[in-house]
Amino acid sequence: MFRQTLQQKLLGKLSPQQIQMMKLLQVPTVELEARIKQELEANPALEELSESYDDAPEEREEAEEGTNEDGGEGDALSEFEYDDWMDDETPDYKLNVSNRSADDEERSIPFVSGATFREQLIDQLAFTGADSETRALAEHLIGNLDEAGYLRRDLDSIVNDLAFTQGIETTRAALEAALAVVQTLDPAGVGATDLQECLLLQLRRRVAEAAAEGTSAERRRAQRIGLELLEHHFEAFTKKHYDRIAKRMDLDEGQLKAALDEVIRLNPKPGNSGSDGSRGQVQHVIPDFLLAVEDDELRLQLNARNAPELRVSADYRDMMRTYAAGAKRDPKQREALAFIKQKVDAARWFVDAIRQRQHTLTVTMQAIVEHQHAYFLSGDETDLKPMILKDIADRVGMDISTVSRVANSKYVQTPYGTFLLKSFFSESLSTDSGEEVSSREVKKMLKDAIEAEDKSAPLPDEKLVAMLNAQGYNIARRTVAKYREQLGIPVARLRRAL
Repeated sequence: MFRQTLQQKLLGKLSPQQIQMMKLLQVPTVELEARIKQELEANPALEELSESYDDAPEEREEAEEGTNEDGGEGDALSEFEYDDWMDDETPDYKLNVSNRSADDEERSIPFVSGATFREQLIDQLAFTGADSETRALAEHLIGNLDEAGYLRRDLDSIVNDLAFTQGIETTRAALEAALAVVQTLDPAGVGATDLQECLLLQLRRRVAEAAAEGTSAERRRAQRIGLELLEHHFEAFTKKHYDRIAKRMDLDEGQLKAALDEVIRLNPKPGNSGSDGSRGQVQHVIPDFLLAVEDDELRLQLNARNAPELRVSADYRDMMRTYAAGAKRDPKQREALAFIKQKVDAARWFVDAIRQRQHTLTVTMQAIVEHQHAYFLSGDETDLKPMILKDIADRVGMDISTVSRVANSKYVQTPYGTFLLKSFFSESLSTDSGEEVSSREVKKMLKDAIEAEDKSAPLPDEKLVAMLNAQGYNIARRTVAKYREQLGIPVARLRRAL
């Protein structure tokens, strides 16, 4: 049986402007420039504030006064259905957003061009003396190397690949010969299939070079011991079971240490020494905020050099007034007016979103600075206070998700370095006196203790817990292990060194 019922529901929906604002808020400054350029290309009603506009004060005053004084256009607009939107009394400064100041410093990041890592290897093939078929196979193998310079694929799979995709019939033996050629190229260690082979390739070449150059007998002996260690005791070496290695190889501590020094000098990722590999590791960070300390006072500035000054096009607003006069009678002019209104609306929304983004960023960062005032004055991590997203959200009267969008991808430049805002947020721990301290402070104490330890007998987690407890920090062993892993510090056994 069917019945009709009436229900009331309260639903929350985000407007297109709110969605646009949230998207703009979470992008860092370095991405905002591209976003603004994209909007300028897509919307002709949005334009950058030109120098000619700045140099024409009479044009600015006329636009600010509005055009309803002549009566004719005002009457036409009042009769048109878009009259609620049109507001000729709106001054231009409310339709502009200025993201630059006179103190902004213009900087550019140079782009470096050069041969890639694979191109450098291929160029060396001409000097190997290999025949054309072997060079062609070697070039194919170079194309299969990963960023670290390793050949991770099985040779049988590459044989099948060549047969099915390129129609080239070859054998595993031919590929092995080509791989041997690749492994003679610089840097040493490229073309290895695993870490052990990579280190062996490098050390064997050093042994050969040492014999040719007349290196001291003591060092040559250390290199030969290193070769034997890598060939027969590699697993024990990776686990740092030095006592077991010394016993099996019948070495004293000095001999083992000399051999380990030779092995440690090797490069486990030879591919990263190439031009494209090393360049790929460089990440340029453009800070979103600039924080300076002047006479024990903090001065915060929003870095907006990537955001040009924007305004709603005056020409498009003039076109709206022109089409509005005849839109009531002419359908084509009504369609044109609807299109222009859509573009002007989008431009106004975008300008307002940029302005709102600046305001949100500024008040959020100002709240963080006020909360961590002592730290930003001294730069000492022990002055960091416990701070969570809710603390800042309550201070600025915003939602936690808004503060999270600001903190997750924004950087601040301070006299002590450039930091991600998220790094200033931390949990709290209690001391014996009941004082709440930041987990960042505990991590620093933990890091300092590990750096100062005797590397021949590194401190296990139990002793680190006892050390921190003795300093008044109430902390459990599992918490120390968690903080140590977050700092990227291995367990005590793997930190051991002779």
